[in-house]
Amino acid sequence: MKYKNTIKPLLDYFIALIAIIILLPVIIITTILLYIANNGKPFFFQTRPGKNERLFSIIKFKTMNDKKDKDGKLLPDTQRLTGIGKLVRKTSIDELPQLLNILNGDMSLIGPRPLLPQYLPYYTKKEAKRHSVKPGITGLAQVNGRNQISWDEKLKLDVDYVENLTFKTDLNILIKTFYKVLASKDVAVDNTNVETLLDVLRKKN
Repeated sequence: MKYKNTIKPLLDYFIALIAIIILLPVIIITTILLYIANNGKPFFFQTRPGKNERLFSIIKFKTMNDKKDKDGKLLPDTQRLTGIGKLVRKTSIDELPQLLNILNGDMSLIGPRPLLPQYLPYYTKKEAKRHSVKPGITGLAQVNGRNQISWDEKLKLDVDYVENLTFKTDLNILIKTFYKVLASKDVAVDNTNVETLLDVLRKKN
């Protein structure tokens, strides 16, 4: 409990702060390039549920433009993904702004990924335990298949993480994350048709 409630939050804050300082040149250059590619909008903001289902605004680099069809609807992701956006996604640089979410206390370095608010009514009672801890930039599901595994498997891994949260677990996930980022493994550059939305899937079932 001491690690979960005391040591982990302190590590999150200081690691995020140090990471921002070290990666500041990358963050600045990426911001400038995406500012140009996305007509002055380098960042993407979206409401997500965090610990205890409290809503917060997640921040990521914006990898897609806002182009619409003749009816005013956004074009498919494939058509809106910019050239620089593909590179930013492939290298997972799009996740870096979430370091600010960590400094703000909304996220952790490691934990279940923050999903969409519309999914909340569709979790089982056990799956809802994923919201008993802060969401993370990376997590157990992300180093065990990410978008290549089913929703049931992904949510089970989230619960497994919550029920077995230790420093050793976090360290193993962190090491595996570095490997996957360097190898660009399990990264879905184009999210089109990668997975069905959880609420849509479970409504059908």
